[in-house]
Amino acid sequence: MAEVSLKGVTRSFGPDVALEDVTMTIPDGSFVVLLGPTGAGKTTTLRMVSGLDRPDRGQVFIGGRDMSGLTPAQRDVAMVFQQYSLYPHLTVRQNLEFPLKSPILRTPRAEIDRKVAQIAEVLQIAHKLDNKATALSGGEMQRVSIGRALVRNPAVYLMDEPLSSLDAKLRSDLRIELKSIQADSGATLLYVTHDQIEAMTMATHVGVLDRGRLVQFGSPREIYENPVSLYAASRLGQPRINLLPADIFGGAPPRAARIGLRPEQIMQGEGEDSFVQRVEHLGDQTRLHLMFRSHQIVTVTDAHTTLKSGDIVRIRPNKPFYFDADGARVA
Repeated sequence: MAEVSLKGVTRSFGPDVALEDVTMTIPDGSFVVLLGPTGAGKTTTLRMVSGLDRPDRGQVFIGGRDMSGLTPAQRDVAMVFQQYSLYPHLTVRQNLEFPLKSPILRTPRAEIDRKVAQIAEVLQIAHKLDNKATALSGGEMQRVSIGRALVRNPAVYLMDEPLSSLDAKLRSDLRIELKSIQADSGATLLYVTHDQIEAMTMATHVGVLDRGRLVQFGSPREIYENPVSLYAASRLGQPRINLLPADIFGGAPPRAARIGLRPEQIMQGEGEDSFVQRVEHLGDQTRLHLMFRSHQIVTVTDAHTTLKSGDIVRIRPNKPFYFDADGARVA
């Protein structure tokens, strides 16, 4: 496995800047998730590392080696695309075997059979091994696509929203399995998603991208608890961070325009009155939808709360975040 480094990587498509001076180090053996909305530069970053696209400026290093001029095959990476790409005339087994039959790898037949059986079991497609790819559902095709990457042992795995076409239960199962496979193998994995739950549960590091710029890089907990900007703060957390006028509770620091409150930063039972609009019982927790001085706030409370719509709850902030008019964090 290998460390991946991007140094000053910039890429434009005509007048549109996809990546701008991105510098980032993906540690050897880490599971790095790139977060950001459509157009933030997540997929372009994967394509820079894979060699499918070349930077206009900057360099990509894998294992300390400059990748300039090297083809995707020479980079020893395995990529899973958002849209599955399979050989339709081959069976599932043959699709999974295909990378292992490369003359470069020269994998023994017994090892091919073992790896294919292992990955098919993990991805819950063992019963489909002799089916043609065209006979599969969309979710099954995507699992086969993931499997084609996992049967190999490349320097780096690159995955572009690989679970997006799967149902909720299978996504949950495969999140656990992918993380387990990555941890057991010590693989370096760069993973793109819109799903913050995937980021929080799977990642060792998260890179937050905004319009081609890397705005923060760190552990999920670091970004959740110490965001550098309003934008970074909004990428993680469910329910989403509450944003209110900075002076709504008083005591805001100079230059602060907005106060950010995560659910656990709202203390209940003391402070000022808020009105309970709606109560959502979710089993392990209960969400409260509050109205406070004409502003809506969502927080969480005890799963067995007796609060109901129309009740009054007293609230106050506890160690909130403050942001200036441009969204930068105010100390």
